[in-house]
Formats: sequence, structure tokens, C-alpha cells
Amino acid sequence: MTPLADPDEGLRRQGAARSRAAYVTLVTNADYVKGAVALARSLKHSGTTADVVMLHTAAISIAERLMLGSLGCRLVEADHLPLSDAFNARHARRQLHDTAPFTKGRKPDFHTPLDNFIKLRLWQLVEYETCVFLDADALVLRNIDKLFRYPEFSAAPNVYESLADFHRLNSGVFVARPSVATFEAMLNRLDTPDVFWKRTDQTFLESFFPDWHGLPVFMNMLQYVWFTMPALWDWKSIHVLHYQYEKPWEANHPKADKLMPLIALWHAFHEGKRIPDLSTLTNPEPA
Repeated sequence: MTPLADPDEGLRRQGAARSRAAYVTLVTNADYVKGAVALARSLKHSGTTADVVMLHTAAISIAERLMLGSLGCRLVEADHLPLSDAFNARHARRQLHDTAPFTKGRKPDFHTPLDNFIKLRLWQLVEYETCVFLDADALVLRNIDKLFRYPEFSAAPNVYESLADFHRLNSGVFVARPSVATFEAMLNRLDTPDVFWKRTDQTFLESFFPDWHGLPVFMNMLQYVWFTMPALWDWKSIHVLHYQYEKPWEANHPKADKLMPLIALWHAFHEGKRIPDLSTLTNPEPA
């Protein structure tokens, strides 16, 4: 299947209006299907009426697609970007992790760095005026529809260890305006001789949108804040909880003891259980 065949021309021929908005995530393997299920349920729980679009690779089985569709998601198959062999070799898992190792946490075995660049196909979803991208390892804890009124490119800082993190964005949540022209410009910029995007799509987007608009940290609260910067954590403010590094569905979770309340919350969403009143949850003890 040709991925994301440009619907722009079809929309013009039909005189159809673009839909206002959609939440978009990326599902590349069976593990991230688990995350996508919890994310979809959390979006429904938030009360949004916006479309929920699952960009997915061919690795997702028919049964998994049917399950995601049963949750009200729109599925769009998407291939890897047409990148050079040299680019792909530089950004393969072993090469990237050896060149730019992750020292603060552990990326699971099912993490494939090259898959991250498929996220850029969001800009091909030109049937929507605005998209909010959410990584599949995130939960929406409160309605965030107001993000559809934010400008492109809006993202929260990559804060999970110290205030020094505020100068970098995290691409787990961002606001974008789909555009064929923007997507083509990205392809032209992405694969240049000897380029190396240390944190794949995240580093690229930071470079492509150098004047990115900062969202509050509670729009993309990274789970490590729970134990590294507990004074920043406030259940009454958090809108999106992002499980960076270790995933809450992993059986051998190396930080499970530290993050158990967050893991339990994810399982409640994933399994369709009763969701507690977030305002009653206890914040972590300040360091």
C-alpha cells in the first residue's frame, strides 16, 4: 500500500472542507499497540470529540488493527520515509545507541529509532487543519482540546532531570499544521550528507522549528519527574503523562518500584477499569 497518498488533490476536486482537528499517534509494533489502547481510552475519557488517528506500520496485525478500530480510532498505514541507506545505517538502533547512548534511562528492546521518523508523516494528513501528536506511551488525563488553538510548532520542554532541560523540546506532544509543502521541506532537510539526528525526530524537529512555542510542562509531564524533580509534580495540573524510557506494560521494569503509582494508573486505563479522581491522588514527597 502506498502510504498516505496525498488526499489534498482529492479534497480540492470534491470541494470538501478540511476537518478541524485530530489527535495523532504512531504505532509500529505490538508493544506500542498496548500503549495506543490506553492512550485511546484516555482520550475518550477526556471527553474529546476530535478524531483519533493511528498512523501504523505493516507490522501491526489485522487483529490489532481491528481492536484499535473498535476503540473508535481511524487507522492510516504509513511506511518508513524514503531515506538513503547511509542515513538509515547511521540511525539504526545499535549505531545510534553506540554513538549517542542513553545514560539517564533504559530504552526497551522494542524501541527502533528509525521508526520515529515516520512521525513526520503527520504533515501529510492534510484533511485536517490542526493535529496534536501524542506518543503512544502517553496518557491524556484531562481534556487538552485547547491545544488545537495553539500555533505550529508548539511543544513542551524535555524536562525530567533538572532546569537545564528547559531549552530542549520533547516531541512526545506537539501541535502541527499538516501541509504537503512542509512535509516536502522536511524531507529535503532531513537526509543530507553525514547528518546525524542524535535523538531522531526530536532533534530534527527542534532544528526545523528553531522558534518552537513552549507548552507548559504539565502538557507533557515526563514520568521521571516523579522521582527526580518531585516538587514539580502536581496531579491537579497534569494534563498529559508521558512514560518516557521504561514502559508501564514491561514485565521486567527496572524502575517499577519507583514508579508504581504511575504504572497502576496506566493499567487502569489500559484495562478499562475505574479511573480515580486525579485531584485525590498523592503527590510525591519533595526531595
